[in-house]
Amino acid sequence: MTSPVYLDYAATTPVDPRVADVMSRHLTLDGTFANPASRSHMPGWLAEQAVESARRQVADLINADPREIVWTSGATEADNLAILGYLRGNRERGRHMVTSIIEHKAVIDTAEAAEKEGFEVSWLTPGADGRITPQQLADAMRPDTVLVSLMAVNNELGSIHDLAALSQVAHEHGAVLHVDAAQGSGRISLDVEALGIDLMSLSGHKVYGPKGIGALYVKRSPDLRIEALIHGGGHERGMRSGTLPTHQIAGMGEAFALAAQHGEEDQARITALRDQLLSTIADIDGVCCNTDIQVSVPNILNLGFDGVDGESLLMALRDIALSTGSACNSASVEPSYVLKGIGVPRRLALSSLRLSLGRFTTQDDIERAGQALRHALTGLRERAAP
Repeated sequence: MTSPVYLDYAATTPVDPRVADVMSRHLTLDGTFANPASRSHMPGWLAEQAVESARRQVADLINADPREIVWTSGATEADNLAILGYLRGNRERGRHMVTSIIEHKAVIDTAEAAEKEGFEVSWLTPGADGRITPQQLADAMRPDTVLVSLMAVNNELGSIHDLAALSQVAHEHGAVLHVDAAQGSGRISLDVEALGIDLMSLSGHKVYGPKGIGALYVKRSPDLRIEALIHGGGHERGMRSGTLPTHQIAGMGEAFALAAQHGEEDQARITALRDQLLSTIADIDGVCCNTDIQVSVPNILNLGFDGVDGESLLMALRDIALSTGSACNSASVEPSYVLKGIGVPRRLALSSLRLSLGRFTTQDDIERAGQALRHALTGLRERAAP
């Protein structure tokens, strides 16, 4: 039986075999398995060494100091810690934040939770390219604005924000910039110094690392206070308590090290594959590209197929693993809030699919996907014809 073509890398990536090999060495009695907080014996010291080595690997990818990396259970927790932790820790300075209506649910839901605590949120609407302009942000800033939260790369469209320009606006108005970079790591440059980023959420499983591990970059500054959300033990400089999962951390570290080594090479190859896919389906009528490929990462492509239902098309593509949008919102029968947010008509939004490519996508995968799309669209349209 032929394996399905996997084109849902934006939902999660398979663990790179090199990462799995590193993780396997941090699990069993003959490996580095101990609690890294156990500093009274050699196994504990070795585990701590593994954790700190991985901390440096993650920091190196984003040009940060290892001491600025706080381990979390994933980017969702990192988003929560950045937003609620910063707002609560700086409420005497101001109670207003700015974000957009097409952020990941981990940011949207957290901002809504902050609203219930009495904080105020300005919700910006992006342009058709899925981006917030610096002028939009400047217009939304207030004297009591303390936080701006905008993602590096949109998880459904692939659109890339101009983070350097946005951080400049935030800083000019006395606010800090938080960036959800789950989809950007290893795909775009995320030099926190050059871009002026103050807080940044990172994920392991979007970069060929394991699920259940992430990190929050917290710029070392006396003015940047984060109030902990999880208490018990004072781990991670008091910002995130809990026993550190050595094997997952080592895996994320290796994944980020590989991204640093092969990121540009991966993106060049994936760009060629994306162009091949677009060329394969270019002559099919009624195909609309919701992704503005001029300002997007090459691995995410959101396409609308006029005259068919997206869920029906998804079912017809049984040998192709892809999605109608974010995995965190896949249970909804409503059209993608991201597509609605950039003005895509409801009818087209309901007929749209997200195809996301990755390190292990091949030319054969793209050929199979193109043929499957052509066959499925033809069949569905013929059945729908009067």
